[in-house]
Amino acid sequence: MPVPSSTAGGPRQFHPHSSRKSNIEYMFGIVGIPVTEIAIAAQAVGIKYVGMRNEQAACYAASAVGYLTGRPGVCLVVSGPGFLHALGGMANAAMNCWPLIVIGGSSDRNQETMGAFQEFPQAVRTSIYGRPGSCYIDIPGDFVNLQVNKRSVKYVECCLPPPISTAEHSAVSKAASIIAHSRQPLLIIGKGAAYSHAENNIRKLVDLCGLPFLPTPMAKGVVPDNHPNCVAAARSTALQHADVIVLLGARLNWILHFGLPPRFRHDVKVIQIDICAEELGNNVRPAAILLGDISAVTKQGLALQKSLPMNYYTVFHHIRELIPKDCILVSEGANTMDIGRTMVPNYYPRQRLDAGTFGTMGVGLGFAIAAAMVAKDRTPEKRVICIEGDSAFGFSGMEVETICRYNLPILIIVVNNNGIYTGLDADAWKEMLKFGDPATCVPPVSLLPNSHYEEIMSAFGGKGYFVKTPEELQNALKASVTDKQTPSLINVMIDPQSERKKQEFPWLTRSNL
Repeated sequence: MPVPSSTAGGPRQFHPHSSRKSNIEYMFGIVGIPVTEIAIAAQAVGIKYVGMRNEQAACYAASAVGYLTGRPGVCLVVSGPGFLHALGGMANAAMNCWPLIVIGGSSDRNQETMGAFQEFPQAVRTSIYGRPGSCYIDIPGDFVNLQVNKRSVKYVECCLPPPISTAEHSAVSKAASIIAHSRQPLLIIGKGAAYSHAENNIRKLVDLCGLPFLPTPMAKGVVPDNHPNCVAAARSTALQHADVIVLLGARLNWILHFGLPPRFRHDVKVIQIDICAEELGNNVRPAAILLGDISAVTKQGLALQKSLPMNYYTVFHHIRELIPKDCILVSEGANTMDIGRTMVPNYYPRQRLDAGTFGTMGVGLGFAIAAAMVAKDRTPEKRVICIEGDSAFGFSGMEVETICRYNLPILIIVVNNNGIYTGLDADAWKEMLKFGDPATCVPPVSLLPNSHYEEIMSAFGGKGYFVKTPEELQNALKASVTDKQTPSLINVMIDPQSERKKQEFPWLTRSNL
């Protein structure tokens, strides 16, 4: 006896209901026996059905929806050639790691192959958990129009969003240390980063650390292509010279030349961040592996960055981004002046003063005072910014009193590495003193660690800042640039072993140290 229509239904209705409860919004396909009724039922529950002209294009469209929305699109096909035409889209989704569900019809079922309505929610979960990919659901022809009692059907609730996994803390620390000691690091941003909506955290990482980046084709826009750190225009050069590569949801496949020479350095260190454990170590043995969600792992890196010392290049990146373009720049020091010449550009003539032809140390604050006096009379809106190494600052640091006495709103930035060229951190300094008199055991290039030069400015009524992290540096720069009335000094602590990039020829850098 047939079940009354008020309580009747079948997969043509229940599959669309399951789809809607699983937050499926789009279905693409070509109808025919036995799946036409499924498309009609899908529209009835609010799923948008788009009839295509070829199953291959329909499957490509459904997979793209999965990438764009994070929930699988559905491709509806008939059996035989229809399903075969969809295989290209399924393979494409699998390789791109995009969630996709393909529903196909087949011949009538026999008693041994009875399916369950719960298959669809399971397919949704399988398609989006872990590394996303494609799933296939086969619906026998007689199953589509089967009549059952609606009250006997139990719907499975929508699966929860994919769990967000983070990397091991030790792995994050190791990766951060490798980056901190690199000379030419490069971030390679893959579409996995785009899929995980990691753009905000990755942009913060690029901006805070001043890291250059290269997007793969479908990761373009995670960080804007017009960002000054984008090296896409010099892709080959960037890949060949990077000593550390950070893979953010990117794979070392043919698009990236498998990570092998001659496109990459033979000694390049690879830091791999991926949600799929099976992908880690493909083609190149990583120096550090971080298994987890790209956005979450990047956030871990940002949190850890606050505890790591900066280097010259990070400091100058933030200075360049935050100081006025029309300021008068004064600079002196060894690495500080040399790196500053390339990292901090000038846009107008006669607005840079440094050690000059005679290579004189100690000129900085005198030059800055002169520039401020001239600017006060001729261009009072123009700022004077004096960037000093800690050794160079020591030559004429007491001129800070002169600056405060005449209320000259000069911003002094001391890049402090505890030494001349290089120094020692506080722990190493204490250990060194155990060997005896500092005059006989402390390296001649070392200065007292963590000297608070900013307190000299504070002592005379100006504003002093002691900063150790990119965020603290940003805040101090913004406050100092905004205050156009008060002299200020930012004492920026960096890694004592931070140096400039190795020169390709000796010139004045020749030394046995």
